[in-house]
Amino acid sequence: MTGRTAKGPGRLLGMVGPSAEKTVCLALQGGGAHGAFTWGVLDYLLEDGRLAIEAITGASAGAMNAVVMVEGWLEGGRDGAREQLRKFWKRVSLDGVLSPIQRSLFDQFLNYWSGVQSPANLWGGAISHVTSPYDLNPLDINPLRDALNEMIDFERVRTCKDTKLFVSATNVWTGKIRVFTAPELTVDHVLASACLPTVFKAVEIDGEPYWDGGYTGNPALFPLFYETHTDDILLIQINPVERRVTPQTAEEIRSRLTEVTFNANLLYELRAINFVRRLIDEGKLSQDEYKRVLMHRIHGGPELDAYAASSRFNARWDFFKKLKDLGRASARAWLQKNYQALGQESTLDLSNA
Repeated sequence: MTGRTAKGPGRLLGMVGPSAEKTVCLALQGGGAHGAFTWGVLDYLLEDGRLAIEAITGASAGAMNAVVMVEGWLEGGRDGAREQLRKFWKRVSLDGVLSPIQRSLFDQFLNYWSGVQSPANLWGGAISHVTSPYDLNPLDINPLRDALNEMIDFERVRTCKDTKLFVSATNVWTGKIRVFTAPELTVDHVLASACLPTVFKAVEIDGEPYWDGGYTGNPALFPLFYETHTDDILLIQINPVERRVTPQTAEEIRSRLTEVTFNANLLYELRAINFVRRLIDEGKLSQDEYKRVLMHRIHGGPELDAYAASSRFNARWDFFKKLKDLGRASARAWLQKNYQALGQESTLDLSNA
């Protein structure tokens, strides 16, 4: 399961900053508006410049962050990547350049919460549980398609040689994960990775329908076992694993079910990493044949976890900026504490995964 590729002779790979000394692979979770936290993490890592990024795997908002960052990097290096990420999150905010019909659609389908549970919001939430986007959005209007087409040169992304890209989606027919790579990426692949089935119609690719990649891999780690040189995987996690409170209202129950579902496959892969690592350490598996993954994680801690799951649908620019600032602060603190461990040891305890 964690078979390895041959290691390079200590060379830096992928997106490289001017002071890069160590190489990592990034694993970017999806989680709607909370993906702005990941934007902040990426912004700080790019500014810091000490990490080379060999590969990125992402689902949903994580996939969008990955593609936007790579496209910006190809256009203008690390400063270009930072600027492209900023432009993207501004573009998809409700304060951005969405047309009135697009804003109305986001409000209706994403059940946007302004902080007041108005009758209109509550009614919209109830409707979304008894109807489908095939009824409410027959023209399949998706503001994200316009934003991605406007900002991303997918032909350039498909020719990227600097960093490997892995974007995951869920095949509706088989229920299995499908991982798409940079040479095949189009706007449809990214939209498929972020396709919540209660919001948008399934995205068809080669005649088969796909839903959000978070259902089967949020994000998928296994491409980083087989297709990369570095042993270090840095997970940017935005969905809380634990909530020490029992949900009681219908909304709280739905929200917690979503979090559990979107973390399930990630936890499975983390347990597999821990299992293989123990067998290697006990001499039962050869490190020449199996990769001893060094796992790391940046997350928002209690401050990010304190946001209700419904805030994943808060598309206000000021909310995005708060999450970005939290992401930058979290990345700064993590690098200060753990930079020296990269390439040497895991900083994420997997014993309780």
